[in-house]
Amino acid sequence: MGGGHMARALAGGLIARGIAPGRITIADPLEAARNWNREHLPGVVVTGCNEEAGRSAETWIIAVKPQQVRTIATELNAVATARKPLVISVAAGIRMADLARWLGDGARIVRCMPNRPALVGAGMTVLCAGPGTTRADQLEAEVLLGAVGECAWVQDESLLDGVTAVSGSGPAYVFLLMEMMEAAALAEGIPAELAHQLVGATVHGAAKLARQDPRHPSELRHEVTSPGGTTAAALAELEKAGLRTAFLRAIRAASDRSRALSSPGDGSEG
Repeated sequence: MGGGHMARALAGGLIARGIAPGRITIADPLEAARNWNREHLPGVVVTGCNEEAGRSAETWIIAVKPQQVRTIATELNAVATARKPLVISVAAGIRMADLARWLGDGARIVRCMPNRPALVGAGMTVLCAGPGTTRADQLEAEVLLGAVGECAWVQDESLLDGVTAVSGSGPAYVFLLMEMMEAAALAEGIPAELAHQLVGATVHGAAKLARQDPRHPSELRHEVTSPGGTTAAALAELEKAGLRTAFLRAIRAASDRSRALSSPGDGSEG
């Protein structure tokens, strides 16, 4: 349900892992989205009707904006009650209890939070299983989301607000850092093409090193920070500007917003 970036990434990842395209149905009311999916995902069934998609599938992935979930789930209530599907929701902030109420009796729900790097198969998804889900349901959800990257589970649904703030929104923080580094490189006279290459390779390499080295990032940072050197001078300016405090406030703001998305009057409750 939903034919945007995340749905496309999931469909593409599943096909790359050997799932027959004809087993996948994408429902989206927008003609432009349907046309894109038909062109770029040949063989996938594309429809403008959520109920049609729901009637043909035992597993549903709700991949729409949080403000749209209640309307879609309510429309699917009768089909969900009849088919009792496994429902995987990637909508930020939408609680499983609300989704279960809108869908009606019988739906088994797994809520998850993926992130944008799923588009290139490098996503990070955290999942939480709802009441009534079986071990088989959980394995299926992990296989589906694992088609676009890594997966991890939490038992406490409330942790997904923090997860949303850290990994769901996290790529935007990295992109902002890259944007600022490129701007600073240009200010130093470095040509634009080289600046883009330097920043991209540096961020990619640093992330790869941090994933492969078991030490804490703070230790890795100390290793490249010689006393009185260039890195120390740069980090001193960042500390002076209050970067740590700003990041703590940013994560908290994103987490608070995730909680607010399920509050009355903010779309998910009407």
